[in-house]
Amino acid sequence: MSAENYVYKKEVDWSLFNYGLSIPISHQVIFRQIAGRFIERGESKEITLYLNGRSYKARLNNLRIDPKYKNHVDMVHIRYSAGSDIAEALRGCFSRSYAYISRLKELQPPGSKGRIRIPEDMKEYLAIYTTEYDDSYILEPIMAGDLQAYRESIKDRKERMVEASIDYDVIDPGASFSETKRLMRIRKLNRKIGENLKILYGYRCQICGRIIGEEFGSHIAEAHHIDYYVTSLNNDSNNQMVLCPNHHSIIHDADPRFDRKRMLYLYPNGLEQKIVMNLHLY
Repeated sequence: MSAENYVYKKEVDWSLFNYGLSIPISHQVIFRQIAGRFIERGESKEITLYLNGRSYKARLNNLRIDPKYKNHVDMVHIRYSAGSDIAEALRGCFSRSYAYISRLKELQPPGSKGRIRIPEDMKEYLAIYTTEYDDSYILEPIMAGDLQAYRESIKDRKERMVEASIDYDVIDPGASFSETKRLMRIRKLNRKIGENLKILYGYRCQICGRIIGEEFGSHIAEAHHIDYYVTSLNNDSNNQMVLCPNHHSIIHDADPRFDRKRMLYLYPNGLEQKIVMNLHLY
């Protein structure tokens, strides 16, 4: 398994530029394992963050909630100060988002704690991945321009083909070098989120519960976007599920509607099919 595994996708906001971020660890399989062996509950340890080829220091705080508080989600926190090198680097990296939020902050009443939301077409993200070392992480910026370039690259393409290119890491041979670098960041994040979910479910299909290829010492599972990615551009884990190739193909052929409240697919012919495994959808 690659040392570079998915940890979290953070939407850029004011806290990222000044304080850090909180990471729910319930579904982040590899990161949960690392946190479990690297840092005890209540501890704080120094970590190294790599952004655009440079290293920065921060702290990892384990504030995981006591199990008796069942309505709370275990969290760990990456923390740094507003004057730290990493905070300054992030403000420079996401300068457009920082300028936008700063302008609106100036217009807020003194003491206001209301969250400023960036318009959908301007949103940017920070993807976080593990390394071979428990105390080091890679930060990869996903810029608004990257998302727009990816949207253009998949325009008029069928959803099944786009998902196949993500699942099986197919690169467009016609893309230029600069386009390829931008598109690979998005495709990589999609693939890593999907891989994390496959590990979470042990490569079992959430609809039938089967591991395809198990008798051959193999396991074939595919990540499916509930709201089709070609229109939503939503690669959050709550918009992905793990399916066997058969159910994945059936869904794209029949185009059923997913009912999140009942956690089932409603097919045009009236058939209903519940998912039999759910560890991350809500």
